[in-house]
Amino acid sequence: MDYGTFQGILTIIVMVTFVGIFYWAYSKHSKSNFDEAANLVFSDDELAKMSKDSGEQK
Repeated sequence: MDYGTFQGILTIIVMVTFVGIFYWAYSKHSKSNFDEAANLVFSDDELAKMSKDSGEQK
């Protein structure tokens, strides 16, 4: 196997990997998980729990 064949095979592997990641990222199945993760910043539940726990320790 010469260097050109190796480069061709590697290019195909990288392209298939890219298409797989692209499909995973933009599939409808993953959208709900990504939306939930994006809204974690705005979640007050964890902040309220932390302040409640720290208040009990005093």
